[in-house]
Amino acid sequence: MPRRRPRPAWQIADFFAIKREAEVYLATVDACLAEPVVARRLGVRPQATAENARAAMLSEANVGRALEPSREAQTQFRALLEEHERLRQRRDYLRHGTHPATVLLCAVTMLTLLFAAFAPWTTVLVLALVPPLTAAAIWRHPVWRMSVRLNLHEWALRPRALLLARRIRWAEATWSRSLEENGVRPLVSLVVEALLGEDRDSLLLADSYDGLRSPRNPRYVVDSRAGRSLAGKITQLEGGGTIAVSGSRGAGKSTLLETCAGDAGLAVVMQAPATYSPYDFLLSLYVRTCEAYLVRHGQDLPEFIRLSPFRRAARTLFPAIRKGGLLLAFGLAAAALVVVGTAASTRALVGRHQGPLRARAADVWDRYLADPVLDVWRGERIGTALLIVLAGVLLWRLRRWTRWEDLRPRIAIGVMGAGVLLALGSVGSLFFDDDIRAVVRKIDIGDDPLMLLLAFVPLFGFLYLPELQTRWQKHVALTALLAALALLFTRPLPQAVAADPDNPVRLAGLLAGILLYRAAARPPATPSPLVSACRDELYRLQTVQTASSAINAGTPQLMTAQTTTLSTLPPNFPELVADYRALLARIAGEQYRLGQRVVIAIDEVDRLGSDTQALAFLSEIKGVLGVPHVHYLISVAEDVGASFVRRGLPHRGVTDSSLDDVVHVPPCTLEESKKILERRAPGLSEPFKVLTHALSGGVPRDLIRYGLRLDEIETKTRFVELTDIAGQLILEELTETLSGFRTLLSKHRWTPRSSAVLVTFRNLVGQLPPPCPCGSSELRSALEQVAFHHLGRQLGDDAAAEVPDEARELMDEASAYVLFSVTLLDIFGTSDLARRRSEAAARGSAGDLELLGQARQELGVSPYSARQLITSIRAAWQLPDERADRAAEVPAPRTGDCPRHPRVGRE
Repeated sequence: MPRRRPRPAWQIADFFAIKREAEVYLATVDACLAEPVVARRLGVRPQATAENARAAMLSEANVGRALEPSREAQTQFRALLEEHERLRQRRDYLRHGTHPATVLLCAVTMLTLLFAAFAPWTTVLVLALVPPLTAAAIWRHPVWRMSVRLNLHEWALRPRALLLARRIRWAEATWSRSLEENGVRPLVSLVVEALLGEDRDSLLLADSYDGLRSPRNPRYVVDSRAGRSLAGKITQLEGGGTIAVSGSRGAGKSTLLETCAGDAGLAVVMQAPATYSPYDFLLSLYVRTCEAYLVRHGQDLPEFIRLSPFRRAARTLFPAIRKGGLLLAFGLAAAALVVVGTAASTRALVGRHQGPLRARAADVWDRYLADPVLDVWRGERIGTALLIVLAGVLLWRLRRWTRWEDLRPRIAIGVMGAGVLLALGSVGSLFFDDDIRAVVRKIDIGDDPLMLLLAFVPLFGFLYLPELQTRWQKHVALTALLAALALLFTRPLPQAVAADPDNPVRLAGLLAGILLYRAAARPPATPSPLVSACRDELYRLQTVQTASSAINAGTPQLMTAQTTTLSTLPPNFPELVADYRALLARIAGEQYRLGQRVVIAIDEVDRLGSDTQALAFLSEIKGVLGVPHVHYLISVAEDVGASFVRRGLPHRGVTDSSLDDVVHVPPCTLEESKKILERRAPGLSEPFKVLTHALSGGVPRDLIRYGLRLDEIETKTRFVELTDIAGQLILEELTETLSGFRTLLSKHRWTPRSSAVLVTFRNLVGQLPPPCPCGSSELRSALEQVAFHHLGRQLGDDAAAEVPDEARELMDEASAYVLFSVTLLDIFGTSDLARRRSEAAARGSAGDLELLGQARQELGVSPYSARQLITSIRAAWQLPDERADRAAEVPAPRTGDCPRHPRVGRE
């Protein structure tokens, strides 16, 4: 029985025929394991290591799955490798030291070709005999013949080997790319997920938090119900209107306004001042609108600088001199060179045609211009004089002809055509030059094949030079191109063309044609009337214009002067409103004809204070609302939006006459929160999205803030498990909230008997934050004591009656919030979330995680209704209610190390 050949170390179940295939596969696996998305998941659990993942990717089953999608590319790569191996063996067989006879034969051949390029054809025939004679002499010697034959054969295989090596690299790159994208990368993700375990969603492994760190970046904005509603209302109000965007703070009103403004043709986003003045606000809005229009049309904004006239002139002139100095220097030098080069030819051309042209011009002047003008001047041609007067009047009337702007493009096209014809005529005159045609008749181009070959070299150079990649290839190609051009101009015909005496005139005509074409192609841009109007309004609103005049009279010994000064006054409020509406209507009409819309967004109106102040602000500025084709978007608080909803009822508010519609921005649903976090923090698993949604109540601003807190906790503690991070985040947030409640409770009056409530809050805050996220039984008891508090049972009925009503409401709010936090700890701070979630969902709708965000929203409405909702959630999740054996007092916080988190406990 024959012995089996041992399998190489790199071979895996006959998947690789050549070692290089296995190296490409291993390199692809290592590259995929080193990607940040995968490397972040390695090492978070004991079994999920890079060594285990690499070993799994080298198993026979996984190698087969990874290679299957790119089998065709691997087959082509293997065929090239096998061909290269055969060629290498052939070259190894032919490899022989370079013999001196080979060098001699090649040197003689190269020198013969070099001399043949410059020698006449008779000499070329003699030189053509030298290489064959040298080869015959070498052929007669057996050793020389064998060495030269081996050398030449090996050299002939070198280009093929280089080309094959390049094809192998291309095939390797193609297979590696296909293998990585279609086979290895998806399989590596599955292998790593399998190593992480079934509950891998409980790991905090987000790929990036860049979107959370840039909350106002439009790249991360996702579509929402409010956005679609606002876009629909803007489309319906095609003729313009005022739309209020209402919602709670942090609901995304500012982002919604900025998104709609970004889609408009002209948009102005203004922030409402905290202490408003209608006149100042409207003046600022007026200025911002003019500036936005100028910027939209690529105009520079006027600068208003308080400097002396000399310094203003210096600041204006010096940058222009610096900017135009280089252009002026090169322009003068270039013009001087062109003038010197074309002076002689121009003088010869003028001398040749000056006499006939001058005689013809004098004849035309005497016959058609001079005599009629003199006759009219003497009064001998009355009819002609009348025609001249009518022509003058008609010319004066043509200054207001509206067709001049229509004729300007046609004139520009005519000038461009004249420039093209002048340039082409200057070059085409070479074919009609007598001297050049005489040289062509004397030279037989067919007898000079070298010139024909060199004539095509520049064409190939200009075609293929841009496709070269490396710098040395470009240098070599450029050197060869210059050498070919130098050799080309050693031939008689190119020399005759280059030395033609009329070439300077042709070059001048070519340059003149190019200048005419470029001058007509870029006509001077004249500002539109609206641009001038906006610029004038900026000067009027931001400067004080003064005009003065002086009259001097009397003898030199006694001079008198009279000076008159005219200073513009700022417009009053009604005039400012009228002027702004007129200018905005012109801008909106222009944008409407272009298919664009004008959006004026007024943000942060809800920070004015109460709804009364916000409504007063709307009543003051409603004079500028209602401009045709202008959409006003105003962000307001929820109570202002509720005032608009009451329109038509007996109570009539300012919103009835100021607003056309209201778009309410509600908190995000769980699905919308997931989309936001997926866009801003890709790779964040679903349990963490649900946790941040529950803590934020679906408010986008808080959602982003809690997402950043996840990153902060991970960086600070190195925790990645959901139970650890959830406990840390919830307890830290609870600490901050209870500290705020203690501050509010301290502002009320307490008696010795009712002050036990303050002691309870003090002890609970002392328990927070805990030494580790898992807390302790003491902390749990303290949280339950506040979450299920009862004043009558804790203080007694007499002492409970001494607690102020405001303090009682604060305690109820704090108790409901603590109960909500305890519920989140019970749900997210315990392992096996997926199983418990499915069991809770099977018990009814109260087990849906969407209700956690609704419970957080309900805490902002009423602690009593929120407690009912939280109680139903706890029942669906089978969470324990108030225990009878709960401790009566909050114990002191634990200070020892936690067995689960010893490092955190020591901190």
